[in-house]
Amino acid sequence: MKRRNTPTKQAVIDLFNSCTTALNQEQIETQLQGKMDRATIYRILNNFCEDGMMHKVVGDDGVNYFAMCKTCCEHTQHHHDHFHFRCTTCNQLICLKEEIKINLPEGFSMQDCNCVITGTCPNCQK
Repeated sequence: MKRRNTPTKQAVIDLFNSCTTALNQEQIETQLQGKMDRATIYRILNNFCEDGMMHKVVGDDGVNYFAMCKTCCEHTQHHHDHFHFRCTTCNQLICLKEEIKINLPEGFSMQDCNCVITGTCPNCQK
């Protein structure tokens, strides 16, 4: 569904275009410096997920992270069945580009995949 672009939507798009990682609600609110309320941010994020512009990952910490589909998905092959890595020190969450083939038992079909690997990123190891 094509939705009308607004200044608030554009602010969220600009924020994610300047990031290399997924962001959670708190990080988004901090980056936007209170320019919009929590409900507006969630509505925009959910619309972007519905429209395939971004995807949501539930981290091992129970927090929802959102990532633009600029680096993990190609427009011709839109997929979200990839793994993610979350640094347990700085909470940075990134999409891993390498796809991992999951062999399901015969007759099973995958509807969703939420795979998060945890550890420490290079910056936090220093």
